[in-house]
Amino acid sequence: MASTLYRLHTHLWRARNQSLFPAVIGARWMSNSQSPLSDIQHGRLEINKTSTPKKLPALETLKFGHNFTDHMLVIPWNSSQGWGTPEIKPYGPLSLDPSSTVFHYAQCIFEGLKAYRNKKGKVTLFRPDLNMARMNLSAHRLALPTFNGAAFLDLIKELVRLERHWIPQENGHSLYIRPVMIGTQNTIGISPPDSALLFVICSPVGPYYPDGFKPVALHGTTEYVRAYPGGTGAYKIGANYAPGVFPQKQAAKSGYVQNLWLSGPEHNLTEVGTMNLFVVFRQEDGTLELVTPPLDGMILPGVTRDSILSLARSHAAGTLRLPNLTSKLVISERGVTMKEVCDAVQSGRLVEMFGAGTAAIVSPINRIGYQGKDIEIPVEDNGMGPVSRPIWADLVARQTGEVESDWSVVVYEE
Repeated sequence: MASTLYRLHTHLWRARNQSLFPAVIGARWMSNSQSPLSDIQHGRLEINKTSTPKKLPALETLKFGHNFTDHMLVIPWNSSQGWGTPEIKPYGPLSLDPSSTVFHYAQCIFEGLKAYRNKKGKVTLFRPDLNMARMNLSAHRLALPTFNGAAFLDLIKELVRLERHWIPQENGHSLYIRPVMIGTQNTIGISPPDSALLFVICSPVGPYYPDGFKPVALHGTTEYVRAYPGGTGAYKIGANYAPGVFPQKQAAKSGYVQNLWLSGPEHNLTEVGTMNLFVVFRQEDGTLELVTPPLDGMILPGVTRDSILSLARSHAAGTLRLPNLTSKLVISERGVTMKEVCDAVQSGRLVEMFGAGTAAIVSPINRIGYQGKDIEIPVEDNGMGPVSRPIWADLVARQTGEVESDWSVVVYEE
């Protein structure tokens, strides 16, 4: 796990031409702390079950992030003692002082991952080590306390085991898991907080596209920015998301579903709403080039992004065969401008575009509103294109356990 974290922060910091953190810091983030303060300890866990369990919601009523399970995991931290006693307790409101720094200075980070349950009752998580590594990177960036990622993951597994009956077994369903850390220091003043709270809540979710994949239309946004060089775009912090709500409302008024965030005078493509972006070009010899913007400090290192790149590279190298992906494939992490996209549309070289993230996995794109006109993006009848569909199918099979994979971490097995 330490190597995974090191790889992530290497991407981020090399892109900024700054020296890397010492390897010992990366190791500390995923292993036992050398600090005199207490780190997260699975052995201290206390479990207090609810006496009034909820009725499970009907599957057809599930909306993303609307239903929550019976229990939550909470772990307090303070600067004098470190991490306190982990507790799984009934889901309910948090008690916070009105002066808590999370309310005033947005000291908040979070993650998102999923648990799956197959027809035999086997429960798995998908690449959770990446989420632990990324959450520690975000905590470090906001001067929040870092933690033993392996120990925290063990506690999340305990919560998922307790709530496993909430995980639907039907295709396309899962349990969305939301770890959050907030600054709770109850004095107004901007500084590293002397207290914090780490907690986890869970929500059963259905397919992101219950009626099949529907390509989305994007507004090529130049009047607002999601991230900027040297900022926090590469970290999963709450303050990155609220400023995007108003631009999305503006895009919706113009008939678009999401924003395509464009950066710099050349209008470089960065992200789609809250997802990573992929573009597929056809080269002169018929080779398909799968392109995604590089981790330059403005792009979030998405787990789905990394998974798509890994599968595509394995296919291109011949170590993995993705069914129905017959064209020769090359993979590039490089910048893409709107001019390149427009030129590729005109010449017929643009094959497809799609967003990628935990919630939707793959979200095809069919139209971009840019500088007063719509640019039509090719889509196939089934929504996804010739590269995204076979990668999506293999990725989902690994997430659900249909395909054996080291990425699938067993939590419970009957």
